[in-house]
Amino acid sequence: MSSAMDIDHDVPTVLATLREESPAELVAELYTMEDLWERRLWHQLTDVLLSYFANPLSVPLRMRVFTRFVGTFEAKINQLKLVSLGLSAAETCEDKTEVLAFMTALAEKVHGTPASPAYVYAQIETARVKLQLGDLATARETMDEAGAMLDKFDTVDALINAAFYSVNADYYKAKADFAAYYRNSLRFLACIAIGDLSPAAQRERAYDLAVAALLGESIYNFGELLLHPVLDALVGTESEWLRSILFALNVGNLDAFEALLPHAASLPIMAQALDFLREKVCTMALIEAVFQRPASDRTLPFRVIAAETKLSYENVEHLVMKALSLGLIRGSIDQVAERVTITWLQPRIMTKDQIENMRLRLIEWDASVDKLSQWMETTGKEVWAAS
Repeated sequence: MSSAMDIDHDVPTVLATLREESPAELVAELYTMEDLWERRLWHQLTDVLLSYFANPLSVPLRMRVFTRFVGTFEAKINQLKLVSLGLSAAETCEDKTEVLAFMTALAEKVHGTPASPAYVYAQIETARVKLQLGDLATARETMDEAGAMLDKFDTVDALINAAFYSVNADYYKAKADFAAYYRNSLRFLACIAIGDLSPAAQRERAYDLAVAALLGESIYNFGELLLHPVLDALVGTESEWLRSILFALNVGNLDAFEALLPHAASLPIMAQALDFLREKVCTMALIEAVFQRPASDRTLPFRVIAAETKLSYENVEHLVMKALSLGLIRGSIDQVAERVTITWLQPRIMTKDQIENMRLRLIEWDASVDKLSQWMETTGKEVWAAS
């Protein structure tokens, strides 16, 4: 077995070989790496390595650079960046079983006591590989362990949070848990800049989020997604209708929703949920009808709800009870008088159009208060004069 001194002695030879096999565009960086390695400038060397690995031309050589060069000083550099370099190297392997073995070994290398952020990051990415291999149960165990360790950290690098929510989203996508996927996917997007994703990745994420928003049984607030730029990735694609149907659903626009429903019927995952989708848009129409009314005028007769939701009179009570059970509204149903009194509406993230509507209503309210003030002033003078 070679000693550490022997390995160090081999580094110039390794780098010389890599330079001979490297594309011309990357040779200068390999010379820079050797210079920084000789001067033991580990921080600067790490930055050059990250730049080298980010270049698509480095793909054929990444694994050898990592194992034969980085491996000689891996304990001396930032361990989180070491994991990032390892991930870039692992991406070049086609055999996922080999990737799992590589990531498992990398996690052990950065394992500290207590667990380090780098170890948690490596564990999360190991769970991702397990998902890709179809081992959902073990992936879930690994993610739960990583989550428990994350909870003990005072601060967490955005890179780790992004990976955690990304893998969680992948897990719930595989389990067809739409609501959990929706929550974790939005949290993932909150940890990154949208430009970090390729256009193809943006389209895929937007598509999956739109489907989850439509089919999630507990998802009735779409404002955060509708305001996120990721949804614009669907514009100009054959899936743009998903974006349009979400905007229609958000405001309970029944006509627009029904016009777009044939697109949903063409997707197997949605074709079996058309009745649920119709019930969902009716629920959103009820919520929008309540939202558009002032707080002093939220007692709605059954006939008004039937007109707003385009439901038969007999189905109004069931719809209201469903909204109550979901916690979307609070209030009471007067079956004798056939009316519903709403005392509370679930807070919503509003779109720009909804904010504009609220602004106009506030202007109207301000005008009515001003008129009342003028009336009281005029009437008050007559009272004082009479007394």
